[in-house]
Amino acid sequence: MIPLNQNLSPLKRSAIRVYTNLAREVPGCVMLTIGEPDFDTPQAIKAAACAALSAGQTHYAPNQGTAALRKAVADYETGRGHAVTPEQVLITVGATHALFTALLGILNPGEEVIVPTPGFGLYETIATIAGAKTVHLDVTKTGFQITKEALNAVISPKTKAIILNSPCNPTGVVLNAESMANVKAAVLGKPIFIISDNVYSQLSDGNCPDLSLDRELNEQLILCQSFSKPYAMTGWRIGYLTCPDYVMDKLLLLSAGEIAAVPTFVQEAAVEALKTDPSPMRNTYAKRRAYITARLRGMGLTFPEPEGAFYVFVDIRKFGMDSAEFCTQMIREAAVAAVPGSCFGSEGYIRLSYCCSDEDLRKGMDRMEGFIKSL
Repeated sequence: MIPLNQNLSPLKRSAIRVYTNLAREVPGCVMLTIGEPDFDTPQAIKAAACAALSAGQTHYAPNQGTAALRKAVADYETGRGHAVTPEQVLITVGATHALFTALLGILNPGEEVIVPTPGFGLYETIATIAGAKTVHLDVTKTGFQITKEALNAVISPKTKAIILNSPCNPTGVVLNAESMANVKAAVLGKPIFIISDNVYSQLSDGNCPDLSLDRELNEQLILCQSFSKPYAMTGWRIGYLTCPDYVMDKLLLLSAGEIAAVPTFVQEAAVEALKTDPSPMRNTYAKRRAYITARLRGMGLTFPEPEGAFYVFVDIRKFGMDSAEFCTQMIREAAVAAVPGSCFGSEGYIRLSYCCSDEDLRKGMDRMEGFIKSL
């Protein structure tokens, strides 16, 4: 066998997919695993793509993205207080590509990325591919917020970036103003990037502090965003990143080498998406959140209070089994699927996704309650 890139050796398949596939082996299993909106893409967005196809927009787009979409993104971001120009916008294949481009573009082998943990496993995957090291900032001991003491304890001369994801996957927790102030104080003026993963920012209940709105951090901040979650466009694979000019000069070259460009007609759909109000979906998620959290409390379970996204991160340590064992047993005995907390760097918890129908959510909670009582 011919040796491959050694940085790929530690990589494993996403446990979210692993447990979803395991659940599919059980007839009728309720899957509370994947964070994918159960809504269809709004009709106006689909119509915009169809119109673009009919108009012959099937040729290469510019590497950075179409002028129309980059302007629409810049207008949207500037309108919410994150002032960027179209030249500071790069259209990407979802937030996954945005994160890959951002992290591969800034990291050198041996450098460190701080990830508040529990956190999305993709961050460590990308850092590993880049030959960098992930430094986990355990927030389970600090109320799932970032304290000054804990952050300063993990910053080192090798620190190149800290990734912020708020509302957070897998907890649904919103990082409060104090957490954001602690991050700013720790990195301002230092050669450290803030990667702001904002994919759930439009799915929060209310106040969601955001360092991308702080102009003092403009030269240190890279924002990654997706159309997938707020507009139910997961299959469209489109997102964007924003960054300072000096960073864009290189990230654009990297992205062009990775993908050339995002499909032109998909970008037309994204322009329409930015005109779309996501509040009906957000309100539905809020109702489901109220339901699932009430049911879990009724089972005597605890969790950090979710204020956005569509996840609950449930503490299962009192049952005396690790999270993988708990999830496997719950699939096989109760036909309801969750994702082990170990997949997000925090053992002793499970992640439940509530972006499913109300009927499936009720059925899943009924089955989980019976399973809990049997333990």
